[in-house]
Amino acid sequence: MDVCAFLGLEQGDDPTRARLPISEAVCTPMGTLYGGAGLAAGVAAMEEATARPVIWATAQFLASGAPPAVAELEVTPAAEGAAVSQARVVGRVGGIELFVVTGAFGERSLEATGRWLSSPEVPAPHECPERIHWRPVLGGVAERFEVRLAEGRQPHELDGSLGSGRTVLWARLPELDSLSGPALGLLADHVPFGIGQAFGRRASGTSLDTTLRVVALAPTDWVLLDVRIVAVARGIAHGHMVMWAEDGTLLATASQSAVVRFWQE
Repeated sequence: MDVCAFLGLEQGDDPTRARLPISEAVCTPMGTLYGGAGLAAGVAAMEEATARPVIWATAQFLASGAPPAVAELEVTPAAEGAAVSQARVVGRVGGIELFVVTGAFGERSLEATGRWLSSPEVPAPHECPERIHWRPVLGGVAERFEVRLAEGRQPHELDGSLGSGRTVLWARLPELDSLSGPALGLLADHVPFGIGQAFGRRASGTSLDTTLRVVALAPTDWVLLDVRIVAVARGIAHGHMVMWAEDGTLLATASQSAVVRFWQE
């Protein structure tokens, strides 16, 4: 399936309008809309409206949505250039804004290219252990990801000792036929996973924002997520991620700020 079918995103004749039913399939274990799903839906809606691929997009999360609500998405074109369009989309439930996504879409032909990062050397996905969830995951979007731990600690290994701030994960979405910009938006919301790894405690975060910057798309089953928690201060974690294809292609970068949550047993 494509990412719109994965999300349940409904797009009609008006390219500036879409509907996102908030079902359990796109919610977190806490029963609220997964931030990555909001970003992915916003990107997909703006790609449809602009008829151009995403370059970058940033989502601001304003309120929580829960089933059986339906988010109404409204795209507003902001600027139209020869090669690049800019737009914004607001997702609302009953007039309440849940998220706002802004971004730029398009591409240019330019001979000059370059890459100044290298993919981390880690074992292949099938050689890495599956990520163990520290609490039961019953339904929800988490069950639709397959995640393997290339560098990091399982829940029983979180002994309170500080980590390096770096975690490396292999992740894939088995239901998707191919990788796309919106699909990378779904994966981008894994930055808060690194919070617990950094503190060595059972912790995560409530995302305030997510920014995705797409470098290139390449055929790949698994995506390598190189997560770095940069700092935690004033109760807020700041981190970023570099996303790689299995063949070492640099796919995208992402960054987030999140409210830190420590969880009880």
